[in-house]
Amino acid sequence: MIERREPAPGVIELRLHRPPVNAINPDLLEALESALADAVDGGARAVVVSGQPGMFSAGLDIPHLMTLDKAGMRRFWEQFFGTTARLARCRVPVGFAITGHCPAGGTVLALFGDYRIAADGDFRLGLNETRVGLPIPPVVFRAYRRLIGPRLAEQLGVAGRLITPGEALTAGLVDETVPADTVIERAVERAVELAGLPAHAVAATRAEARADLIGLFSGIGGADYDQMTSAWFAPETQAELAKFQARLAERKKA
Repeated sequence: MIERREPAPGVIELRLHRPPVNAINPDLLEALESALADAVDGGARAVVVSGQPGMFSAGLDIPHLMTLDKAGMRRFWEQFFGTTARLARCRVPVGFAITGHCPAGGTVLALFGDYRIAADGDFRLGLNETRVGLPIPPVVFRAYRRLIGPRLAEQLGVAGRLITPGEALTAGLVDETVPADTVIERAVERAVELAGLPAHAVAATRAEARADLIGLFSGIGGADYDQMTSAWFAPETQAELAKFQARLAERKKA
């Protein structure tokens, strides 16, 4: 589920590979966490997380998650936010090569990296949770607001609006947009630059710069996972998720 390569000394690329759309399920999260830990423990000075051409990740694997009971869904939320916390706390810089579409859960993962390079093109990214009946979890909304500012985060988040790479660049959600066939190359170039700097200086400065992001996880716990699970199983949310699942099924037939 994770393809690993070393494009330059000290730089590890971790490519999501769960066809067809890199939908996020427990197995993918476990694989990403394990690969990230192995890269850092193995001496990586920087990491790049990438996706497949045209699709970084379509977000949560809703058809799979719809099969879980309340206990299983609660475990998933705990795992999902454990993964985002590990990205935020990673000892080395983690860049995201957003290779195409990146809605909802895909954008959530990228929020907790050090930088985001997006493929330019007819792609969409952002947080559209409200459109399937889910409130954006506070830790996610605060990370979103940290990048794009309070007013725009409110406008986009409440409406569940996805935006183009160009709009994301203007908003501050991504740091650069480049042609789709160079997005991984550019993310790696930036990783190489960071990996080449004095590690102690980078680590100390990152700790200060990212303290607010890491601090978002200081208060998250069981009550939050219970609340998110209750929101998932709310009748209105289940109805919207069922509609979404039906649309996915229709697209597969087309």
